Amino acid sequence: MQKREMSISANNKKNPLIVSFGEMLIDFVPDTAGVSLAESSGFLKAPGGAPANVACAIAKLGGNSAFIGKFGDDEFGHMLVDMLKKNGVNAEGVCLDADARTALAFVTLKKNGEREFMFYRNPSADMLLKVSELNLGLIKQAKIFHYGSISLISEPCRSAHFAATDAAKRAGALLSYDPNLRLPLWPSAEAARQGIMSIWNEADFIKVSDDEVAFLTQGDPMDEDVVLSLWYERLKLLVVTDGEKGCRYFTKNFKGQINGFSVNTIDTTGAGDAFVGAFLFLVARDTAIFEDEEKLKEALLFANARGAISTTRKGAIPALPNTSAALKLIARSKAKTKGNFTAFMAFAWSVALLGILLMLIQRKKVFMT
Repeated sequence: MQKREMSISANNKKNPLIVSFGEMLIDFVPDTAGVSLAESSGFLKAPGGAPANVACAIAKLGGNSAFIGKFGDDEFGHMLVDMLKKNGVNAEGVCLDADARTALAFVTLKKNGEREFMFYRNPSADMLLKVSELNLGLIKQAKIFHYGSISLISEPCRSAHFAATDAAKRAGALLSYDPNLRLPLWPSAEAARQGIMSIWNEADFIKVSDDEVAFLTQGDPMDEDVVLSLWYERLKLLVVTDGEKGCRYFTKNFKGQINGFSVNTIDTTGAGDAFVGAFLFLVARDTAIFEDEEKLKEALLFANARGAISTTRKGAIPALPNTSAALKLIARSKAKTKGNFTAFMAFAWSVALLGILLMLIQRKKVFMT
């Protein structure tokens, strides 16, 4: 039986539109890992914001991607519009606010590449997006509408979020949700938990990290019963990302785990967004992924590879890998696994032959006595 291969290459004019909604900001990343913000001698300026990262991740693969959000009518805001366009993202849904600034975030990198955030957005332009400013025509063209939870924190953006998802849903789009918990932005942990869960049952696909599972359920994220407490009947797919260990997937009909990749991690900012972008790119082209486990496993393996590679450079959007890099990582991993298996089998045969030899020697001794 011939194995089916998932096509990764694409021409974005032929791909269905994926619209990402929410925040885009400037991340200031320390030029040295493992130091506090106060101790850092300098920072690298990098565009970020989870929904925008996803939009750029899709476009990087040749997908048809658009972003809807609001920036300040300032140099940083214009820089972000240019960054979207340079990365092949449709920016027709972006608004500029003359009275508010573009959001900024200072990111502390720990020695293991994990990060902490300090935000400057009181209020920033992204929080002030209004229903009347939504590009509904663009939203209604989407095959997939992707969003997070940060846009739920305050008005008027919260109302704009609800209007946008409602328009997308009425137009027949699949709804994709990555909560992307940023606790410092919420009034309290309980407000974050309630806000994130308030729209949980609307999505067709949800990606959540193991840390977010622990936060939302206050249980062990490795316990399957705890994870499945987040399942609801209309959901097509729930994916839990486990960092370098890979991810777990749950559908109505099957569940499983996809291994991660070992890489030299420098900065984990945007790794989940690279993962989501890769996955949504493939889903937009073939929604049968939700029903076909082999296709789903291939898609998640590819998403894992993109997520892993994105951690080997600083910044979210600048670190997004192309298709070739992800496929090479997968090929190297498969070759290494095959080599390890061959070495194991050779060792096993050696042990078996030695056992037979010892048995024959023992029998000879018994016969001679």
